[in-house]
Amino acid sequence: MTSSIGLDFGTTNTVATMINTAGQAEALHFSHEGDAFDAFRSVLCFWETYESDSRRVHVEAGPWAIDQFLESAGECRFIQSFKTFAASPLFSDTLIYNRRMKFEELMSSFLRQVRTHAGVDFPKRVVVGRPVKFAGATPDQALARTRYEAALRAIGFEEIHHVYEPVAAAYFFAQRLNADATILVADFGGGTSDFSIVRFSRGADGLGYQPLAHTGVGVAGDAFDYRIIDNVVARAFGKGSEYKSWDKILPVPNGYFTKFSKWNELSIMRHSKDYRDLQQLVRSSLDPDRIRAFLAFLDADAGYAMNRAVTAAKLELSHADEGKLSFHAAGVDIERTIKRAEFEKWIAPELDDIGASVDRALAEAGLHETDIDRVFLTGGSSFVPAVRAQFETRFDDEKIETGDQLVSIAYGLALIAQEDDVGRWAV
Repeated sequence: MTSSIGLDFGTTNTVATMINTAGQAEALHFSHEGDAFDAFRSVLCFWETYESDSRRVHVEAGPWAIDQFLESAGECRFIQSFKTFAASPLFSDTLIYNRRMKFEELMSSFLRQVRTHAGVDFPKRVVVGRPVKFAGATPDQALARTRYEAALRAIGFEEIHHVYEPVAAAYFFAQRLNADATILVADFGGGTSDFSIVRFSRGADGLGYQPLAHTGVGVAGDAFDYRIIDNVVARAFGKGSEYKSWDKILPVPNGYFTKFSKWNELSIMRHSKDYRDLQQLVRSSLDPDRIRAFLAFLDADAGYAMNRAVTAAKLELSHADEGKLSFHAAGVDIERTIKRAEFEKWIAPELDDIGASVDRALAEAGLHETDIDRVFLTGGSSFVPAVRAQFETRFDDEKIETGDQLVSIAYGLALIAQEDDVGRWAV
């Protein structure tokens, strides 16, 4: 392995890559209960133990964190999709067993576990991917960069380069080109969708690179999940119900249910003012059982179970005309068949946002659809038929390619790390 590492720290999964002795990008490998994998789930679990009157807080990540969460039956702090906190100026820290932890501490704790389970020493140089636009209503890009660097330096990295995630995917894709080409890369992550248009040329000096446009939008896989939850699950927890305030009958605020739109917010809701407000709302609700179910759901920390159920239904909808949402937790039992047509209707606003971001990229590059030679779709949500159909409608189907959806960015980052001038790719 070489002295650099490519790090794709993702909302849902994280992949780390290095160049092996054969000169090829190779992901760090993991094994959990006999299952080998490269994409490490971006989740954390904190829990306490007591020994000889002393208290100790432990942390795990990935599938080991999930094991601990399931074993603890909710008596732990389980955190997922925490990357979406990175650029939020509203997030300063979260309380974990009487200790306030900042985003950079969560990220460094997570990466330490990645390193431990990979069984390798990290080099001093890292090329880390970043979205074109971080998730959140008003993301602070500079704040996210500062937090990333603090986390990376905390685990020993000394030389840090930031590269747009779709640019890394484009570089990976460009390795298969045998002629000059203008490429549109669409990277669909868990929290963001990013688009880059780049021009690659082959010459005596190697691969020429000209960036033409970069755009992004804070919607992707998590937003698709939320549409399923909002239309199927949330009513079991009181959405659409009412409560009595003095002599008025008022709707239960939707703000409680929009927390489902971000797994990271849901994972800390049990420790927020919203939770205390819901406890008060039980007394005035006209349908208190549903509010109690919501509280029981939060007490059980059942967000992960719901995430699994929603992801399974969405995966079915990517391969069939219907999928079943089967969710049983905290006294709530849901069995609902979802038609692909209704799912696509639910996610229409996100599809419009994605289309508008592609429009901006083309306008920024001063190009039309016919000027694009190849389209590379990567990331988990590229499997969603309605997403792919958008690009098939706008671009010649023969131009569209996919492959290595979960590792293409990390492979590209490792390859960029071998460049003599990494700076021309960095931001």
